[in-house]
Amino acid sequence: MHTIKNWLKSNSDWAILMLRIFVGLRLCYGVLDNVFSWSHMLEFKHFLIQFNFPLPMISAITSVYLQLLAGLCFILGLYTRYAAVLMILNFLIALIMVHASDSFEGMTPALTMLFCSVVFLFYGPGRLALDALKKGK
Repeated sequence: MHTIKNWLKSNSDWAILMLRIFVGLRLCYGVLDNVFSWSHMLEFKHFLIQFNFPLPMISAITSVYLQLLAGLCFILGLYTRYAAVLMILNFLIALIMVHASDSFEGMTPALTMLFCSVVFLFYGPGRLALDALKKGK
């Protein structure tokens, strides 16, 4: 049992890498339609208008490009904690403004991104990341 525990601990960076890649890809995938199609961005703006967002066009563009940037940062393990803070704020706002009346199932995608971002904030990107290379780890 002790050997398994040591092996798991010594390889835990692989788990955080897999989570970073999954969350990063999901964030990027979720906004690419808005990045590559202005009409999709306008649809997102109108979606935000329904929920009384201030400056809906600016809110739409900001949310989309922050998610894209954070997704890339998570995948690369670069500025991971900064990206995590931005995604925590983004998904807290989404939960409060858009998903407050949703069922737990309806909230689950946003909650997943929120709590994965909390993990990245507390644990960082692990050793298998560009952040670690910058620090010489």
